[in-house]
Amino acid sequence: MGIDRGAWRDRFLASIASPDYIEALFDRLPDIVFSMKDRDGRYVLMSEACVQRCGLRSKRDAIGKTAFDLFPRAMAERYARQDDRVFRSGRPIADNLDLTVYRDGSTGWCLTTKEALRDRSGAVIGLACISKDLAEPSRSGIVDARFADAVDFMLEHYDRPLRVEQLARRAGVSVAQFERRMKKIFQLSASQYLIKTRIGHAARLLAEGTVAIAAIAQQTGFSDQSALSRQFRQVTGFAPREYRALIRRTAEG
Repeated sequence: MGIDRGAWRDRFLASIASPDYIEALFDRLPDIVFSMKDRDGRYVLMSEACVQRCGLRSKRDAIGKTAFDLFPRAMAERYARQDDRVFRSGRPIADNLDLTVYRDGSTGWCLTTKEALRDRSGAVIGLACISKDLAEPSRSGIVDARFADAVDFMLEHYDRPLRVEQLARRAGVSVAQFERRMKKIFQLSASQYLIKTRIGHAARLLAEGTVAIAAIAQQTGFSDQSALSRQFRQVTGFAPREYRALIRRTAEG
């Protein structure tokens, strides 16, 4: 009789005494900040890089505090808005451009990804966050608040018709400059980045349940089901229906 790989995986993970190994792994990556929060925005875990940037003596000093206790108010409000999006939707935020302040008072930019944490019933109980420094783009000055706002706009409104010209105006640069910045940071053109975002959300909806593929196309900014199917196959190699079946088989072990 074959092993139930899903059950075996769950038993193994449940047998780990503490999640501290996660912190230990990220402690060895000084250009990456890792943290975990509950639904009230209180820090549960934090990597050493984040401890240093907040000017704390130890990780324990961060436990139970919120971003408003540790960061300038404008930064904390931005983080709280992002967290609220994750808590309300249960869906991740990927590749957010965020301003960060270092211990010496200098500033830089990072790419932030946040993923919902769920309990055994499926309820969202918190989130995990990873932020990676963008040292070179920060030094070269190709990222600023207006450019970050334009990328945020793409991530929040990927389900709407968006034009590169509109995004470039929002960023306060020419279309050519906007495209160069996107390529420098994300290794993708603006249209490729938008497609990546839409496909990523479509893949999660396909994996999560039984929402009709036509409805998923509408929710993720594609003109119709055939447009979603064409782009999805081009990016993943699977038709949406094939991808959903694959995820189900994998989950069943």
